[in-house]
Amino acid sequence: MASGILGSADLSQNTDTSVYTVPASTYSVVTVSVCNRNASQSANIRIAVATSGTPGAADYLEYQVSLGANGVLERTGIVAQAARQVIVRSDQASVTAVVMGIETAVPA
Repeated sequence: MASGILGSADLSQNTDTSVYTVPASTYSVVTVSVCNRNASQSANIRIAVATSGTPGAADYLEYQVSLGANGVLERTGIVAQAARQVIVRSDQASVTAVVMGIETAVPA
């Protein structure tokens, strides 16, 4: 099972991006770190854990959270089962999302 950085993405503006998908027969405990690399403009951030690349209203952990210029938002202790996707969105360019954690086999 993998551990460490499980996925990363340079987010496109106003686009839901699947940064990480939990593999079959596992669950993951992850941290999502979002970094605004823009030195002068804030960004509105969304983070969801969903069954598809298009999150529903109940899938959001963060919604339109303002992330200041050169700021970092971290969400820790997220437990997700197999096939769930970590989806991140920003309304600005120059934003990076990184998913770090550990994958664990589901006991038989």
